[in-house]
Amino acid sequence: LSCGHHATPSSLTDWCSRQLKEGRGPNLVRIKALLTPEEKEHFEKTLAFNATKSNPDCPGCNTSVARRQLSNLSVNCSVCTKRTGRVFEFCWQCLKEWKGSRPRADRCDNAGCCNEALKLLQTCSVVKFENVKDISNCPSIRACPTCGALLEHSGKKCKNITCARCNVEFCFVCLQLTSICLPTSNFHSPCAIPVAPKQTSIPQWNNTDTQKCIKRNKNMAKKSYEKR
Repeated sequence: LSCGHHATPSSLTDWCSRQLKEGRGPNLVRIKALLTPEEKEHFEKTLAFNATKSNPDCPGCNTSVARRQLSNLSVNCSVCTKRTGRVFEFCWQCLKEWKGSRPRADRCDNAGCCNEALKLLQTCSVVKFENVKDISNCPSIRACPTCGALLEHSGKKCKNITCARCNVEFCFVCLQLTSICLPTSNFHSPCAIPVAPKQTSIPQWNNTDTQKCIKRNKNMAKKSYEKR
């Protein structure tokens, strides 16, 4: 597998089935898993459904629309554009017809349009670590630096956390990947750089680099866990 692990085709098929039921899309199944024609059809349909489910419906025609530019909230609906004879764009965030200049990554000019996740990052409280020395003013909620998923630290155990979405481990304090933070620090001491402030943007997931990060983190973690 691309992650470096070995698996039999049958065990990979079972694992992928569980992933699909949870709404995830293991695309590697197309290449490595041992599938019957019926299973291939089921997997392809489920993958397509899961991909569509993550996209919002256009407010003009209720058709699922994919966003091409992750840094632009303005989305063009080809169905509405063709039907109305004019370019129809809506806001990916508030799901209303677009108002204002474009491209924009924060909000449109519709009243009440705001990024709730970003608002949470800006207003969250600080976390008090029970087992990490000399750390203060660290936000209790962070956006994963790899995929952007919001994660909350309980303050227990070490300062590092593994994202449930992309499976990449990073330091909750400095927001560096574990493989970068650990050589100059450890799991229970301050980082070599200051505490990262509250985030003002949410990273977009570049899935092509995720497996490399996971493999690098696992190699570093394997050595470091023995020193805990």
